[in-house]
Amino acid sequence: MKNLLGLVILGFILSSSIALAQPSLIVIFPQTNYQTSAQKIFFLGTAPPDGQVLINSKPITRSKAGHFSPSFPLQLGENLFTVRYHNQELKIEVTRLTTSPELPQGLAFAKDSLTPAVDIARLPGELICFSALAPPNANVSVNLANQTVILSPQPEQAQLPSNSAALTGQNQPHAQSSVGNYQGCTTGATAAVLGQPQFQLTLNGQTITQPGSGKVQILSRAELPVAEITVDAGVARTGPNTDYSRLTPLPKGTRTTVTGREGEWLRLDYGAWINSKETRILPGAIPPQTIIRSVGYRQLPGATEIVFPLQVPVPVSVQQSEQAIALTLYNTTAQTDIIRLDDNPLISRLDWQQEAPGQVKYTFNLKKAQQWGYKLRYDGTTLVFALRHPPKIGNTRRKPLANFKIVLDPGHGGKETGASGPTGYLEKDVNLVVSKLLRDDLVKQGATVVMTREDDRELSLVERQAIISKEEPAIAISIHHNSLPDDGDAEKIKGFAAFWYQPQAHNLAIFLQKYVVKKLGRPSYGVFWDNLALTRPTAAPSVLLELGFMSNPDEFEQIVNPEVQKKTANAIAQGISEWFKSVR
Repeated sequence: MKNLLGLVILGFILSSSIALAQPSLIVIFPQTNYQTSAQKIFFLGTAPPDGQVLINSKPITRSKAGHFSPSFPLQLGENLFTVRYHNQELKIEVTRLTTSPELPQGLAFAKDSLTPAVDIARLPGELICFSALAPPNANVSVNLANQTVILSPQPEQAQLPSNSAALTGQNQPHAQSSVGNYQGCTTGATAAVLGQPQFQLTLNGQTITQPGSGKVQILSRAELPVAEITVDAGVARTGPNTDYSRLTPLPKGTRTTVTGREGEWLRLDYGAWINSKETRILPGAIPPQTIIRSVGYRQLPGATEIVFPLQVPVPVSVQQSEQAIALTLYNTTAQTDIIRLDDNPLISRLDWQQEAPGQVKYTFNLKKAQQWGYKLRYDGTTLVFALRHPPKIGNTRRKPLANFKIVLDPGHGGKETGASGPTGYLEKDVNLVVSKLLRDDLVKQGATVVMTREDDRELSLVERQAIISKEEPAIAISIHHNSLPDDGDAEKIKGFAAFWYQPQAHNLAIFLQKYVVKKLGRPSYGVFWDNLALTRPTAAPSVLLELGFMSNPDEFEQIVNPEVQKKTANAIAQGISEWFKSVR
């Protein structure tokens, strides 16, 4: 996964004959002048297996082919490493950056510490909070629209690691000093533009004032703006930036009331946030509300479409569970007395419930636990929820995957090189090699295989997702090879891994992980729920496989071995075939 830039550092050129030969000492990662906030870092590279490689005069462990990836602790600031093999010597500087905020010296606020840092809008009575970093023992306040808000020193709180910490098992929070962290809140009672907050700092009898960079507005509940989604799938999130988790995408045409703003992000009436670039404001529109009466359906060759006639397109969310899938309509009140749903190859029963005022939930009880994908769209003001039927199972033993379409995605490509092995061999290349071998094995079993790429070309994640949506395969598999964050133990961590996001893909991920690990006697890295572009598609169960670690010296030797590549592809193909049998 990790995109090592593949910088190859050569040793001394001792003669013209050596200059014409391949370099004997290569360090792929880290590049010199590399910066990181990690407490340690691994070195990835190779040299001929004879002799020793020393880093800062210490011999390091290498694989049989001479590859290495030892880890070294980092002190704050500059760290100089000398890598030596025989008479070749490389010097690499790594700078460890602090994660603690830098307190100002003297009468000043810390740079870029005043919040809110962007324009915000809130409802009447809602908390408006301010924060600043300033020297200890100071008096800090905010003046806003003739109101003074005292900012008080805050107690110590835990600092959470990044999401990638789950990949190394080092995801425990650690205490962070709150010295110099001042915070305070207020509310606004009526609609008004409160303007720009003025931060004031007093220390040792001296006072400075500094304006905040964001303006504050209190919205009128009677005049809240209405936004319409202008993209095919508006990305709804739990908070106002891309660090927050994704929710069910909003279909194009969805209308919803805006109850708050933070910079370019809009808070929607059902609790989600969305980037304003994916919306347009409808002048004069009142807050969308709808009733729903009858619910209908239409059965297509490969799917059942449930039709929800509405007065206006409102926000929706989808939740999959064991042998059920539920759809929730917001800003909706049921007047439903009749639903037609004849005997169906997929659905055993459709239930509904007015869970809360303005919130109706429809639960589709399914005949089998395995779900095969869904699509969501608005046709005018009518919501169409398409549930895909199970694929038809072939009966021939020689062609067990007949009638199955499978999308294979060789990860990365073109400028997106992916991870790099100790020799500089790139993930994008080995992904393509194994994907083609896997394609051939699947075709031999009767499958129709669609490749997202068949050569070294750049293909965006959106384009890959679009292929899955258009093709509507039985399953989609994305092939990758792994690497680690800077502080990962690259010498020890290895193994096969499966990643899923939609619950419909969970069983497939678990099955393939167990099957391949057992079939090949490989180490298991694990099964992960992960918010990845190639695990998010809803049109089909979609799984991303990490076949091994480019950053592990011993495993890398297996990754580049043609015989192992063939065995790996064959094991995945057999695992796919066995999984289809298991979910008949």
